[in-house]
Amino acid sequence: MSQKKTPEIIAEPRVVLERSREWRSAGKSVGFVPTMGSLHAGHMSLVDRSVSDCDRTVVSIYVNPTQFGEGEDLSKYPRSFDEDLAKCAGAGVDVVFAPSDEVMYLKDHSTFVEVGGLTQVMCGLSRPGHFRGVTTIVAKLLNIVQPDAAYFGQKDAQQLAVVARMVRDLDIPVQIIGMPIVREADGLAMSSRNKYLSKPDRSAALCLKRALDAGSALIDGGEVSGQLVAAAMAEVVVAVASAELDYAMVVDPVTMDDVEEIDREVMLALAVWIGSTRLIDNCLAEPK
Repeated sequence: MSQKKTPEIIAEPRVVLERSREWRSAGKSVGFVPTMGSLHAGHMSLVDRSVSDCDRTVVSIYVNPTQFGEGEDLSKYPRSFDEDLAKCAGAGVDVVFAPSDEVMYLKDHSTFVEVGGLTQVMCGLSRPGHFRGVTTIVAKLLNIVQPDAAYFGQKDAQQLAVVARMVRDLDIPVQIIGMPIVREADGLAMSSRNKYLSKPDRSAALCLKRALDAGSALIDGGEVSGQLVAAAMAEVVVAVASAELDYAMVVDPVTMDDVEEIDREVMLALAVWIGSTRLIDNCLAEPK
């Protein structure tokens, strides 16, 4: 069990890199959890795994502007640094990396990392440029921290797949570890954006889990048509007045390609607007 300690708060990339090199030179393994703060139990499951797996753990808290599109929620994205720091202390985190925009993106910054294919479907269609921002900042963070392992949540399954592909294609020496979705007692996937939901919207948001359950039940019952399963999920969502469906899909969990015939493990994936808040969720399913 980790012991409560005050993490070192570092704002300069150079200092984080120095710290990581010191640890590695001493034979210590380094785990890394990249976050945008507003930490919840889902984030902390990643932190706990890193602290358990590795000798040292770095958590980054940085709301990355390049992954937000025009009109998205960058300015109002929830920020709770003091509370986040207390959670990191309780979990046994060694370093919290909390940089500014100015150090992460110099005035003449002109280099970006892009992953093709995987980023051109699902959330990539709905949020143009989003994944370019994600892969750029993750590549920068991995270069700065130089961890042995980095931990990502399965709730952002497309992001996880994109990061894994980037790491593979660019030969970045880090193990990418995906961790299960953490849910509220009523099934809603934990998300920092859940804080935006009014009480009625919070209730309406449960349609995402109901839709995934409906799709999984069809597959359990022998349905092999990806199109029919996706349609059944969509039907659950559109029946909720305050919900607007972005997409409901049955895809390969590695390539994110549409699956027409369900003859192997697939991912059921949803993106839904609940009022002015966009939520995503997913689950894995396979034929009996």
